[in-house]
Amino acid sequence: MPRIFACIEHKAGVADDSAAELAAAAKRIDAAQVPVAVVAGWGPGLDAVCEALRPAYSEIWRIADRALAHPDAEPLRKALASVLPRGSIVLVPHAHFGVDLSPGLSIKLDAAFVSDVLQIEGAEGAWLKVVRQEFGGQVSAHVRCDISSGAVINIRPGAFRPLESANAAGRVVDQSARIGDLTVRRRYLETVASETGGVDISKEPVLVSIGRGIQAQENVAIAEELAAAMGGAVSCSRPVVDAKWDKSRQVGSSGCTVKPRVYLACGISGSFQHLVGIKGNPLVVAINKNPKAPIFRAADVGIVDDILEFLPALTDRIREQ
Repeated sequence: MPRIFACIEHKAGVADDSAAELAAAAKRIDAAQVPVAVVAGWGPGLDAVCEALRPAYSEIWRIADRALAHPDAEPLRKALASVLPRGSIVLVPHAHFGVDLSPGLSIKLDAAFVSDVLQIEGAEGAWLKVVRQEFGGQVSAHVRCDISSGAVINIRPGAFRPLESANAAGRVVDQSARIGDLTVRRRYLETVASETGGVDISKEPVLVSIGRGIQAQENVAIAEELAAAMGGAVSCSRPVVDAKWDKSRQVGSSGCTVKPRVYLACGISGSFQHLVGIKGNPLVVAINKNPKAPIFRAADVGIVDDILEFLPALTDRIREQ
């Protein structure tokens, strides 16, 4: 089995939640192998990230360079191509940055590439069997990936639960001297933070999130009543924002990243662009009248019902309690 590496996203000295999920995904590929984490960046927070990853990884490859101080996939791609052994399996979060990084990295490594993987069925010889979704989540595609020359695999955030116990005690290995010149044609300008508006949904412990199933603006009050009864706030998916509701309440790749304890997905289909904004392994309750909605794959509890009928009934029951 090829050696497995995980590319770790981090910010301000804290590793992204996907770091633990990549370690869990690696175990589905090879249960006997403890993967290697690759942490690239610049600044004092880099060492804190490396130290935090030691329990879950056999080694933490540290790559420090001023060109990696900002989120730019082009210099990172050059750095990874310099240090990663050919024939490796490289796991990358299927988020904005990973989508930019991975296809070109697979070309540089002369490796196979599979995007948006939400399930790993195991390896048979030189073939790794994975599951990904197509056509907006309506079809699950079972894919065989040739890993004989390595592979770059994008893992959907939230698809793999972090391991309950990890005691790898990995050592930090500095690989900075191996990367060479990272000069690229693309130049980082700035990071623009999303507006939070009157309610900062990133800090709410309970979110009642509504999607296309809410149908009309006047029905939003149903979700607001439920959120008030639960001591939380209302958030939404992209279709609601496209209907001219509050942009600051959007969860997802083009909205906010949230880490609630409880997340109610009400009338939300469950595209990866939405799910990528849900971090911290919350209790996810999905309510949708379509039993084949992709959201049920990410849910701890699934309820097949019309939210316009179910939410008021749930609000009444909570108030009774």
